[in-house]
Amino acid sequence: MQLSRFAVGVVSGATAVVALGGLGTRLISGTESTSALDEYSSTSVGGHKALAAYVVAGRTESKFHPLAWVGDKLSGVTCPTGLKAVAGASLTCTGHKSGGGTVRIPVHVTRADAGSVTWTFER
Repeated sequence: MQLSRFAVGVVSGATAVVALGGLGTRLISGTESTSALDEYSSTSVGGHKALAAYVVAGRTESKFHPLAWVGDKLSGVTCPTGLKAVAGASLTCTGHKSGGGTVRIPVHVTRADAGSVTWTFER
């Protein structure tokens, strides 16, 4: 009887640790960002207010590989232009893998207003 209670405790504890680890990974490895469109981070693309390319590239590079078991480690991420602050707008950035080769990173705007843009990238 004591052994089965111990086994149930061990299994329950292990399950809780795995669940918390999964939740932590999910929270840390998110690909969505909301960025302010202020005088330092905004530009104009095709007559539309846009998030500067260096902001999109920097945030994408930092979030692409937040944990060793999520995504590839990238460096030198660049984006061809700023990201238009219009829902549905998209562009493709490029990054370099640590082991060699390049990665194309699609970026999409999910929400935008006069003061901010919410966007996501694909891993």
